[in-house]
Amino acid sequence: MASKWKALADQLAAEIRDGTRPPGSSLPHILDLVAQGKGSKATVNRAYQELEAAGLVSSQRGRGTVVRDRTRVRVPLSRYEHVLAPGGARGPWETATAEQGLDGRMEVDDPAAETLDAPDDVADRLELDAGAPVVRRRRRAMIGREVVALQTAWYPLAVAEAAGLDSPQKIKGGVLGALVGAGIVPTEAEEYVTADAPSTEQAAQLSIGARVSVLLVDRVTRDETGRAIELVRIAGAADRLSLVYAPLPLKIRK
Repeated sequence: MASKWKALADQLAAEIRDGTRPPGSSLPHILDLVAQGKGSKATVNRAYQELEAAGLVSSQRGRGTVVRDRTRVRVPLSRYEHVLAPGGARGPWETATAEQGLDGRMEVDDPAAETLDAPDDVADRLELDAGAPVVRRRRRAMIGREVVALQTAWYPLAVAEAAGLDSPQKIKGGVLGALVGAGIVPTEAEEYVTADAPSTEQAAQLSIGARVSVLLVDRVTRDETGRAIELVRIAGAADRLSLVYAPLPLKIRK
């Protein structure tokens, strides 16, 4: 026989999954469930901890325990095709979410840009000497008030200065358009996708439980000469993102 906290967690999980408790709704206060005979305070608290670890709810200041929106966001490879012209109003994330009728936006950290010595793994991806100067930009992919993915982008210093990517401001229309406007034309990209358990910091920023995996994407963008001009590292909640690589041309090597 399941323990009392497990039975309560299973009941609430079923109500969340069948839509009885929709995304954004708050679960009852712990003391209210105690008063309803659902168990002791420790029992209800343990059930809520289980739901949070499973990624079904998150704790929000001022709102209590809230049902997470786990609607998957389709992130197609084609999102880059629409943002290469300079002067646009939307970046790749805004483009992808707008096509699905979602309120997506990118928020930049403060400071948005920092000049640093390249860590060894970053220098390796960008094919730079270890410790070469790079500009780091950090941002958060949002839907409404929720953080869906964390992005850290790295640029060789000369590239960043030429395209204005060392600016502390958000790059209107996206970085790729800014690069094109500076005469640095992105022509190809390679992505390395893995998954892992979230770090404590990632779980906190993404409001996910310890058992919700994160998708980890390293994307290297190159110009027409083959030079690496950008490394973007993405960490996103695996239950919120759907990476779509279609269509992909297939070539027969002779």
